Amino acid sequence: MGSKNKLRRFKENETFSNVFQPTRDDLVFANYPLKGNWNASVFKNNHPLVLELGCGKGEYSVALAKKYPDKNFIGIDIKGARFWRGAKTAVEEQIPNVAFLRTQIELIDHAFTQNEVDEIWITFPDPQIKYKRTKHRMTNSEFLKRYKAILKPDGIVNLKTDSEFMHGYTLGLLHGEGHEVLYANHNVYKQEGSPEEVTSIQTFYESQYLEKNKPITYIRFKIK
Repeated sequence: MGSKNKLRRFKENETFSNVFQPTRDDLVFANYPLKGNWNASVFKNNHPLVLELGCGKGEYSVALAKKYPDKNFIGIDIKGARFWRGAKTAVEEQIPNVAFLRTQIELIDHAFTQNEVDEIWITFPDPQIKYKRTKHRMTNSEFLKRYKAILKPDGIVNLKTDSEFMHGYTLGLLHGEGHEVLYANHNVYKQEGSPEEVTSIQTFYESQYLEKNKPITYIRFKIK
């Protein structure tokens, strides 16, 4: 994407009522006003709040919002030029139950308060295979602690990935730390009985993986 295109998208994001772009200081050093108030201030209801972490273009968040109008969705990514597409679609199609937050995932517990979030989706994260990169792996112990800090006691995390490495690493970690694995499948499109919300929504990249017969894996779990 050219820098002109990026700038245009950044500018347009600023005009969207469904995009929120706090600075790092806003989150870490100030009491961010939306923390604890997302449903009341943004969605104006008390429906379950669902986050998609590393939402990319935002297509999954938008599709979930259309499918579940009685839930509120927030797509989170540091790359605003990417989720511009999802935000724009939501504005154009007047989808009221989806918003986008531009921030780093490691600041998640500064953007949301304890017991505020019902569910988290992690869709096709970078598996960060190299050992030096484990601290950036989105299902490592440190990230799980951050998710636990904002999830309700019975809150659920969903991991959908094309990386068998990420699937195996996460399953091993969950079992090792005593978390509750509710469902695990290393090829959701080939196995009968896969959860419908997992197979009925596909990202652009996911459909490309499927064309190449690449298995898509899925884990649904609770953090203890």
